Amino acid sequence: MSAELTLGAEEELHLIDLASWELSAQAPQVLSRLPSASYSAEIQRTTVETNTAVVTTLSELREELLRLRKELVAVAGREGLGVAAVGTSPRSTFADFELTTTGRYSRMQEQYRLLVDEQLICGTQIHVGVSDRDLAVDIAQRIARDLPVLLALSASSPFWNGQDTGYASIRSIIWQRWPTAGSPGPLASAREYDELLADLIGSGVIADAKMAYFDVRPSSHAPTLELRVCDACPLVDDAVLIAGLFRAMLRAAELDIEAGRPYLPVPPPLHRAALWQAARSGLSRDLVAAAPHPRPRPGAEVVRGLLDRLRPQLEELGDWDAVSELTETALARGNSADRQRAVYAERGDLDDVMRLVVDETHGPAGGPVMSPPALRRYRSRAGDEAIGAGSVPRVAYRELMDVVGALPPEEVLRRERVRASWLAGQKMTFRVDGEERPFAVDLVPRVIARHEWQALRAGLIQRARALEHFLGDVYGEQKVLADGVVPRDVVLDCPGWRPEATGLPADAVRAPVMGFDIVRTEYGDWRVLEDNVRNPSGAAYAIAVRRLVDDVMPDLPRPPGLADPATGYALLRSTLLARAEPGTSGALLSSGPDSSAWFEHRRLAEGAGLLLVGADDLDIVGGHVVPRAGGRPIGSLYLRLDEELADLVDSAGRPIGAEVLEVAATGAVVLANTPGTGVADDKAMYCWVPELIGYYLDEHPLLQSVPTYRPGDETERRAVLERIGELVTKPVDGYGGAGVLIGPAASASEVAARRAELAARPTDWVAQEVVALSSAPSLDSTGLHPRHVDLRAFVYLTGTDPEDCRVPDLGLTRVAAPGELVVNSSRGGGAKDTWIVLGPEEGGQTHVRTGR
Repeated sequence: MSAELTLGAEEELHLIDLASWELSAQAPQVLSRLPSASYSAEIQRTTVETNTAVVTTLSELREELLRLRKELVAVAGREGLGVAAVGTSPRSTFADFELTTTGRYSRMQEQYRLLVDEQLICGTQIHVGVSDRDLAVDIAQRIARDLPVLLALSASSPFWNGQDTGYASIRSIIWQRWPTAGSPGPLASAREYDELLADLIGSGVIADAKMAYFDVRPSSHAPTLELRVCDACPLVDDAVLIAGLFRAMLRAAELDIEAGRPYLPVPPPLHRAALWQAARSGLSRDLVAAAPHPRPRPGAEVVRGLLDRLRPQLEELGDWDAVSELTETALARGNSADRQRAVYAERGDLDDVMRLVVDETHGPAGGPVMSPPALRRYRSRAGDEAIGAGSVPRVAYRELMDVVGALPPEEVLRRERVRASWLAGQKMTFRVDGEERPFAVDLVPRVIARHEWQALRAGLIQRARALEHFLGDVYGEQKVLADGVVPRDVVLDCPGWRPEATGLPADAVRAPVMGFDIVRTEYGDWRVLEDNVRNPSGAAYAIAVRRLVDDVMPDLPRPPGLADPATGYALLRSTLLARAEPGTSGALLSSGPDSSAWFEHRRLAEGAGLLLVGADDLDIVGGHVVPRAGGRPIGSLYLRLDEELADLVDSAGRPIGAEVLEVAATGAVVLANTPGTGVADDKAMYCWVPELIGYYLDEHPLLQSVPTYRPGDETERRAVLERIGELVTKPVDGYGGAGVLIGPAASASEVAARRAELAARPTDWVAQEVVALSSAPSLDSTGLHPRHVDLRAFVYLTGTDPEDCRVPDLGLTRVAAPGELVVNSSRGGGAKDTWIVLGPEEGGQTHVRTGR
């Protein structure tokens, strides 16, 4: 018997208090004013379920869904409520659960306890007419391989308990906890399916056939095959798209059955893995493509592959034009999870997310009309900070992109010439392999919103405090070693360990200037990639880049509350002099013009009012460090050396560095970023920073680290050696990108050579998982192109208490070269201006140009 292929849908919808944007448990009152044939209760009192009539076309299904929503919205509105068709209500918490009081639901709560209490979730169920139950069971198994695509399209539940879960569909992860969720396993007939249900009921684990919560099942109450894997969809058209694809999948499977074509069942672990990946990534990253030996492929590619495969059936059903258009629209604007995260990124306010999902649920089937793509040729990618789905600029970048996008190629070339002249005039260079190179600067700023900067501030201060505690401890009482938190050999055998540092005063602040390399992943969260404690560069470059952009791109619209990075100079000065003896001066001790960051040394000294000195400029007189040219004693000496202070000699061979150390031991001169600080930013020590935060501060890390392996551990070494080609490997004492090998981008010979190096000297290396860095637009005469970016931010410390730590409102955004992941200048990278938006009441720059 052929399948009827009629259509129907059940939608679960949250009731939202429009005053508080929280869930409202008024479903019984709302349902009392609605017809029971179309509306019903769910297990939670915050949810209403709608049931469409049986229809035959996608347009009829759309009208049914809109009709039912409209009536529900009208009734709920009289109670001050809105409706949200979304997998999870972003503001929901466990305390919001209120059970619908029926005997059946009460029994379920008694039996399943927490499993019921966390069911503040909503899904979309699609029904397609298949009255022949043997045929329905056969089809259900054949279409299982493509269910992850439908889940990815529907994903609408990234937020749960007020936070981003990291999943596009946390609802499906919660749902999979039910004992009958997922696949029923291989079944030969409806009889076997019924026997399975009877055995499940007989086992006492479920009460009735309605609790067979399989991903696809013969409906318990209608002659249909029912899809249950999808999140609720705020936009009706997304539900219609899923219905169209689902029906075509059924028809394709039916034709295969009629033709006697065998099918290869998907092994249950692979099926679960594919569904999990869809729940994790949604459409923004890879999905596990349906194949005998599945491999990850970009989500959009997998969706289009399914669409192309189903084209004959979609054309037969008269659905091709509608479904193909809906597919491209969905891929262009992203699924609901993408849209929710984009809205949240603007201000960090979940109320904005709630408003979005309610507006989409109440609004037209296709949602608001999308703006035409502003950057049609831009290679939009997941994780781009400026350009969202459909090549449409995100809110924070729209005015910027309007100006930049309107620049003709000849004007871009002119500004590039002005930039080159500016860099040459300012002698803004960076030394690489002994060669002076202009410091590459992109002309399109990067925007960091206020809420993001506040979160970064808190996380960086926490990390800096823990590292400063650690430095004081390991060069003092060494409690962290005695307590076994960090292995003794990891510290004492570290290349950054300097025994002379034990002679400094016990209360010394050893690293008052710390830098941190932070990356934003394609999922939108921030992670610390590296700690830089010895002599982190970048602050003066960040300030200079702002001056360059002011001069070359004065027409860019500045947002209200834009921070002025030049305020970092005064903050640096106050930090360095905070512990110096009154009446003394501050100085920056540099290795001189041959230093890779000589430009920065000059600018920091000038901007912060410090003497710029080298080995030949210092003398020791009366137990104080003094300038040889005369002047006040130096009370604070900021070390920016390419060698160790203890090894520093002047041109006459005088061991001036050792003499300075003797003065520092008495406290007569305060050293900033003392010898031995390298023990805290050694790549191997990075693994222990979360432990240090817990040990010294009794806190959980606010910023996560990148998963890192220690090849010195035998178990981890074996795993690393097997996966060299998949990991990033770094020398523990490296800096500036030197020695870094990105496995996926390396040749076979490079991977083999690194494997041999690591096997021979495992403690000299660490390995990290590859982080998919976010990207931002870079400008050249051919247009805008995405480039990977990271961020170097700084913390200035005068002690280890929270009030002793300040984050200057500046950051150096580093930009990778085309096709590269490594952003360091030594690897061809550059930088761009970082626009930190503090808000009108905090910002130091609300006008177009920065004061000098």
